[in-house]
Amino acid sequence: MRILALVPGEIGDQILFFPTIDDLKKRYPEAQIDVVVEPRAKEAYRVSKSVNEVIAFDFQARNSLADWGNLLGTVRDREYEAAITLDNRWSVGFLLWLSGIPNRVGFAGGAGELFLTRSIPYKGNQYLAQTYHDLVQGMDLSTPLPDFKVSVPAKDLQWADQERQRLGLASGGYVVVCGDAKSADGVYPADNWRLILQDFQKKQPELPLVLAQTSEDDSWVKLLVEALPGLKITAPDNLGQLVAMLTGASLVMCLNSDTMHLSIASQAFTLVLLGQADPNKLLPKNDRVLSIKSSTGQVADIAPSTVLEKVWGG
Repeated sequence: MRILALVPGEIGDQILFFPTIDDLKKRYPEAQIDVVVEPRAKEAYRVSKSVNEVIAFDFQARNSLADWGNLLGTVRDREYEAAITLDNRWSVGFLLWLSGIPNRVGFAGGAGELFLTRSIPYKGNQYLAQTYHDLVQGMDLSTPLPDFKVSVPAKDLQWADQERQRLGLASGGYVVVCGDAKSADGVYPADNWRLILQDFQKKQPELPLVLAQTSEDDSWVKLLVEALPGLKITAPDNLGQLVAMLTGASLVMCLNSDTMHLSIASQAFTLVLLGQADPNKLLPKNDRVLSIKSSTGQVADIAPSTVLEKVWGG
């Protein structure tokens, strides 16, 4: 059996779709599951064990007929038996209909519903991973949302072991801070991070603090290192290395970003600072994930004292 999933969006959207893919793989262990994703999101599948092939297609671009034709040819050549799509536009639905895939599942309400064989109601007020997982109903599955699972390549695990040795973390837990400049809510001020980390150093001076530099414009890292001696820096080259470092952390503090989704998927204790995002839609309800939502909608307005109260009291 061959199953195709069309998953537009960023890396975070792919991570949120992982439980759905894993559930399909569990139900059809011999199936080949392929995904169509945007080029910017391909790297997410470095840490997925359930996907066979990743096909790149820029859903957001002004694609020509030739672009759509190339994708259609690729899909038709593989003779998929079922397709699940998160994109409910007319163009995507039409492409799936032209492909000849007999079972085509997607959300109800979009222009592409006309071309689906099964449409599932879109429940937008719940955790987004659960919303995606509702689509398995179109494959006659009624299983609950499974836990996130990531599969880190052995070479990335080896890199992380060497990195922890380099940073002097071989003995155990540490705190990872990621103030990703690519966060959907913007940056959290470096001076606020400084106050938070100073409190960590005061209360638990033996606890290593690691700054994760995940993009070239992470100027906040340099500012904090200059202000607080003893901070450690890690700069993973790929998502596998990042996940391997997050997995070993006692706590991950981050913003609304890809790192947030990766931390949750790696089962690390995660504290998320949110601006406008609704935590009920963005985050799972479990005791490993805490969040602080700004009362003004601006993540920069979250006071360091509020963060510290959540850390030491949560």
